[in-house]
Amino acid sequence: MQRKRHGADFKAKVALEAIKGLKTVNELSSEYGVHASQINQWKKQVLDELPGIFSSRRAQGRKDQEELTAQLYQQIGQLKVEVDWLKKNLALPLANKRRLVEPEHPQLSIRRQCELLELARSSWYYEPVAIDPYELHLMERIDEQYTATPFYGVRRMTAWLRQQGEAVNHKRVARIMRQMGIQAIYPKPRTTIAGDNARRYPYLLRGLCIDRPDLVWSTDITYIRLANGFVYLVAVMDWYSRYVLSWQLSNTMDVHFCLVALEEALQVSQPTIFNSDQGSQFTSLAFTGALEGRAIQISQDGKGRAFDNIFVERLWRTVKYEEVYLKDYDSVSSAIENLERYFRFYNQERLHQSLNYRPPASVYFSKQEDSDVKKRRRERK
Repeated sequence: MQRKRHGADFKAKVALEAIKGLKTVNELSSEYGVHASQINQWKKQVLDELPGIFSSRRAQGRKDQEELTAQLYQQIGQLKVEVDWLKKNLALPLANKRRLVEPEHPQLSIRRQCELLELARSSWYYEPVAIDPYELHLMERIDEQYTATPFYGVRRMTAWLRQQGEAVNHKRVARIMRQMGIQAIYPKPRTTIAGDNARRYPYLLRGLCIDRPDLVWSTDITYIRLANGFVYLVAVMDWYSRYVLSWQLSNTMDVHFCLVALEEALQVSQPTIFNSDQGSQFTSLAFTGALEGRAIQISQDGKGRAFDNIFVERLWRTVKYEEVYLKDYDSVSSAIENLERYFRFYNQERLHQSLNYRPPASVYFSKQEDSDVKKRRRERK
């Protein structure tokens, strides 16, 4: 079977749709007739190469670089206008364009018809694979049970699903859990050492007295289910007050949406120590470099030791039981709208027993003001 080839314009279009994040990868896969892993790869490629666009041609000098940057911004602005116009005025969705192709036309070849319709020829030949409702059902069951028992691995989860009447084997459960980005929480022996270039940092919180805001921040990623797929949620939290400084959703589990969440949090304040697990997003040079560039100490949990980052784990449990499991999000935009409302409630109104029944925002900002007053007094002395 001949391998399908996609044009650069088609790849860019699909990658831009993935970057917008308004649809899950499963939805984009069905719409454009492209495998989900291919969409993930195109999105990552575009995001990785964007910074290089503005740093190329350095040899031309500062003036030429500024002119190039201005031209690129102008082109991007024009592209956005054109994309917005197309979204409002293009009357033919992909499915309708495919139906217009006439394979037996006496004068127009399939190739030419696809060109006239601005339809990738591979999209006409491809038979979209519908999202398996049972697969989504299994994801929901696994997600709920994992939230309740995060120490369940593949075999325990398989056994539990079978007790619930689900006909699954451990290979399928392993694939689904890997796709969801979750694994059992328990101390694991370090029998192998990772061979990548990711940087590792020690765990700095053992025995540390956390008595004020902005001493320690932490972050993590979790899975959020939708009606037609799933997305990933990242959050940055202050340990002392449990205040959620920022959060982001993404249809792929890459480093870029984690960097956006980090930059948003740093607009509020800056921690002394930043703690995370050893996920590839948080050990990447882009993420660790952003922290080191601001002289922030980096702390990382031991492998499999999710309880080293216990407050974020508790946050995920709270978000899912109080928000996600009570509602069935039918789209990414619906998830964003509802989570935005919930995190506002969580920060501003939800009373925490461990905070003497005060909301996180009250503790975070009041203590922060006290710290600023003490700092000014020391400076006056």
